[in-house]
Amino acid sequence: MTGHTVGSQRPYRIAVFASGQGSNFQTLLDSSREGKLGAEIVLLVCNKPEAPVVERARRAGVECFLFEKKAYARREDYEAEIAQELERRSVDLIVLAGYMLLLTPVLVDAYQGRMINIHPSLLPSFPGKDAIGQAWEYGVKITGVTVHLVDGGMDTGPVIAQQAVEIAPEDTVESLEEKIHAAERDLYPQVVSWFAAGKVRIDGRRITVG
Repeated sequence: MTGHTVGSQRPYRIAVFASGQGSNFQTLLDSSREGKLGAEIVLLVCNKPEAPVVERARRAGVECFLFEKKAYARREDYEAEIAQELERRSVDLIVLAGYMLLLTPVLVDAYQGRMINIHPSLLPSFPGKDAIGQAWEYGVKITGVTVHLVDGGMDTGPVIAQQAVEIAPEDTVESLEEKIHAAERDLYPQVVSWFAAGKVRIDGRRITVG
């Protein structure tokens, strides 16, 4: 399976899913504006209408699809609406950036190989919540960030790229968090640019770039 490629007639289009502050959303937006991403953010999907990321998107002129989970009987119902919004905008890649809801096959199957997530550890170590705290408590000397495909499991998708972060003796949890977030800001736009350029090749759990 090869990475999705787009003709020169239009920009590569991404949708960002986020639930909180939107720091990674802002990094992707800045990279797009600087011409480093090779892609245009055409939609923000957010399950918390009051989240700060929504204001970031609105200031940037990015369209938003906002919803609240409690308004729907099933997860599949709101995901069906999201799928319609993505299709309407011809979205090429879904980029999860602090999206705090589990995904169903409605989206996972439809965007297989075209949905990515970033996780603040070197997977498969420390999946799930509070990965930075998990690494700190375990006492590892090296942790990092992982960008992976989404396969419906909890941080189980094939790894696309990883960046190591050393935990120095003088580090605190707070300083480690800053290091991790800096690594995220460095790695995530780079991976999106690989997809936009059609460089990603997927063969089961083996992913190559070039």
